[in-house]
Amino acid sequence: MITAIREVRRAKGMTLDDVARACVPPTTAQTIGRLETGTRTVSVGWLNRIAAALGVDAADLVTLPDRPDIAVAAQLGADGAHALRQPATVTAPRASGDLVAVQVTGSVGDYRAGDELWCARLAPADFARALNRDVLVPRPAGRFTFGRLIGVEGSKLHLLPLGPGQRQQVVSDAPWLAVATRLMRIL
Repeated sequence: MITAIREVRRAKGMTLDDVARACVPPTTAQTIGRLETGTRTVSVGWLNRIAAALGVDAADLVTLPDRPDIAVAAQLGADGAHALRQPATVTAPRASGDLVAVQVTGSVGDYRAGDELWCARLAPADFARALNRDVLVPRPAGRFTFGRLIGVEGSKLHLLPLGPGQRQQVVSDAPWLAVATRLMRIL
């Protein structure tokens, strides 16, 4: 199995030892190195442990033929664009069953017309995880509210709309909400 453990680890700025210590239970840097280079077989269990230590999905560590990798040409920082010391790739975004999209048709807040927001649905028990994030909330009769989630009080959600001069909105008993996780913008 071809893995991208080394590429993801380097992209996260972690050493072999950092990953080894972050694994549950902890392991050795030598073991992580062997799994990266393929001298030791990577089981699903190891893939899950390493993915958790790196803060990514296990699928992000496996090179799949239907998910093309994109070569990284440069890194951009406050001091400008720089060539990479080591070749690197990024994986194209993949959709999952819990995602919904929002198409932006008119500029509002930080969003521009033409943007797409990918939002992950959360169940009511997880609403607090979306505090201070932009969310889409369904309302009765097929309507929606979109804004910054600023409070959760029992079954009431407090949202601050993105447009200037708009007042806080309260939505009760939402069956789900979707937190914005990825911005797709054509430049």
